[in-house]
Amino acid sequence: MGRNVSQRSGRLAARAGTRGASTVSRRDVPPPTRQSAGPPVLDPLAAVRADGDPRTDVFLTGTVFLDIIFTGLDTAPVRGTESWARGMGSSPGGVANMATALARLGLHTSLAAAFGDDMYGEYCWDALAQGEGIDLSLSRTVPGWHSPVTVSMAYEGERTMVSHGHEAPPSEAAFDSRHAPGCPPPSRACVTSLVPGRREEWLGCAAGRGSRIFADVGWDDTGRWDPADLAGLEHCEAFLPNAEEAMRYTRTDCPRAAARKLAERVPLAVVTMGAEGACAVDGRTGESAEVPAITVEELDPTGAGDVFVAGFITGTLADWPLTDRLSFAGLTAALSVQEFGGSLSAPGWAEIACWWQQVRDFERRAGGGAAAPAAPPLPVGPATSAASVLPGAQDPAVAAAPATPAAAARLRHRYAFLDTVLPTADQPSQLARAVPTIGFRRPA
Repeated sequence: MGRNVSQRSGRLAARAGTRGASTVSRRDVPPPTRQSAGPPVLDPLAAVRADGDPRTDVFLTGTVFLDIIFTGLDTAPVRGTESWARGMGSSPGGVANMATALARLGLHTSLAAAFGDDMYGEYCWDALAQGEGIDLSLSRTVPGWHSPVTVSMAYEGERTMVSHGHEAPPSEAAFDSRHAPGCPPPSRACVTSLVPGRREEWLGCAAGRGSRIFADVGWDDTGRWDPADLAGLEHCEAFLPNAEEAMRYTRTDCPRAAARKLAERVPLAVVTMGAEGACAVDGRTGESAEVPAITVEELDPTGAGDVFVAGFITGTLADWPLTDRLSFAGLTAALSVQEFGGSLSAPGWAEIACWWQQVRDFERRAGGGAAAPAAPPLPVGPATSAASVLPGAQDPAVAAAPATPAAAARLRHRYAFLDTVLPTADQPSQLARAVPTIGFRRPA
């Protein structure tokens, strides 16, 4: 699965948010035209909520980028030549990937980050606060500081990124004076990216107050892959590296062996294995689980790893069985790669319900001897922009639907738990998606 937060925020040292954030009002500017965030289709934690619970489900901090994504490239750009992409999208990126994915799954999400004092910063702030309903009360605008930017080029199932940005000046206060010094507000869970050579002091405070810490890690540019750099795991409930990262830190040659080794240091070790799926080991009970990936044709893999983590956190906080959590995380990641952009590609419950309905319909029709349903064309409406999709693109839920009756039967069995979770599939999607440019401030 792709990652944005840990690698890019690590290289900027995640300096903007990890030192804390104080509230600074935005300028009174008209927001971009988009659907405002409404109530989520469902609350996945409704069954476990109780009086006295924290208002925030998940707190996270890091650096917000403006992502510009090019897709439809036949090959990698060649030195000394000009390449034309058939698709283009713009969206908030970096830590916004994870925050948006969590919010779209109905979790009350709080983000502490620095935002640039420019049009990019305004766009990202409005997209997250108004478009996604993310709590930015601990975030701030930094006067005179420009937004970090990443250009991502997707081709041949991979992507190449070029980024530019500067470390944001530290805030005057750690997080907020209403809370313990250096400690974020109470929350059910916190998300962090471990960076070699840096300790996140706020993790101990948050864990001590009952927050469940979920961590991933970025590529170690030093090449050391020193297990001592994972000291923050002592505060974590779950660690979710990809296969290459896990094997390098554990000195193993198999992702499953790496997961078992990591489970000696953290209660729950989850290793993503790309096209092979994901595996997990619960160090407390000894339980292990593995699920295959859902085969899809990728449009843009940017941020799929962040969406996977968000799906896993959702299932964990809802007390789902380990296999169901892995399956759900894999599904959300698979749906996300059918759209442009890291943050605005994340699916919501309506998209997940639509996919599940496709699986059930396929199996029912195939079982009755009827031809498999044809994939409808991509509708152009509130959730999509005709200018931001490739010719022939399909609805993500349809594009990720099973190709054969046998595949449908396997998916129907693996995702049977969704029958007790999902809303009806006819809920219209109102999710914002990446658009070619953020320059349009008014409807034509």
